[in-house]
Amino acid sequence: MKHNPKITAILLAMFIVTQLIGIYVVSYYSPVKVVNQQVTEVTNAPSLPLGLETPRVEKESQYPGLFLGIVVAFIFAILLFLLLTRFKVEFVLKLWFFIVVVIALSVSFLSILSPFITKALMISVILAFILAMAKIYGRNFIVHNATELFIYPGIAAVFVPILNVWTIVALLILISVYDAWAVWHSGIMQKMAKYQINQLKIFSGFFVPYFAKGVRRKIANWKKTLSKTQLRKKKIKVSIAILGGGDVVFPIITAGVMLKTLGLTSALFVIAGATLGLAYLFFFSKKKKFYPAMPFITAGILLGIAVSYLVL
Repeated sequence: MKHNPKITAILLAMFIVTQLIGIYVVSYYSPVKVVNQQVTEVTNAPSLPLGLETPRVEKESQYPGLFLGIVVAFIFAILLFLLLTRFKVEFVLKLWFFIVVVIALSVSFLSILSPFITKALMISVILAFILAMAKIYGRNFIVHNATELFIYPGIAAVFVPILNVWTIVALLILISVYDAWAVWHSGIMQKMAKYQINQLKIFSGFFVPYFAKGVRRKIANWKKTLSKTQLRKKKIKVSIAILGGGDVVFPIITAGVMLKTLGLTSALFVIAGATLGLAYLFFFSKKKKFYPAMPFITAGILLGIAVSYLVL
């Protein structure tokens, strides 16, 4: 096991909570509902805020073109990120992260606040702005992880309407191949993660610092024998458990697609499969080694989709 059981459980718990929030957010904005395998159009479905309304799909033949657009946008985003890191344009990168966080949080918060209060959009944007400032410029890992729970559901709500089962499966396979290549062959993923953490002081994903067992024992001994002044001068190695944002958002998107295709039970099967795939990776991975999470998560998601079509 790469991380201790407590940290592994924390990562898995945050992953599952984010998936469940994602189902709610996607369902809130969905223009269709599935009840007893019957698809019903929702005439008064809420619109995405801040001008994020996605194209309305009228025919199945539109999905391949939209899929191609997503792939091109994904490639462009990666190349742009690499270019900006190459020239160390950190201000632009932080601003990019900040804008994405504000928009994604606004989408999620609006879905949660709208049923209960008036002026929900204004309050959602203000709250998102404050939390984004604390996240991007405040460097508080509690705020960071708390906001991550709502960022990926907001992002997923934008993409679910323009994907169907076949295009999301194709996208999962492409992302998994890229993830494996980027981690095991080129090392781009590790470089991007290290640059975000060390230079930008931010990370797109869950981020849990902790002391390894041997380090905790050493600190306990120091506290018994050293003064506070001496203790402050000691260098302490902090371990980090991370889970990339892509590993979190793609299962939500897939669950959302299955939600509008076969209903809630199918979406839960997808989440269960993704969680099993991630848990397998956590429990069988080794310390000081990097692993691409998406191939394992995708395997679990495909299992969930297969079970959905067999059972429902």
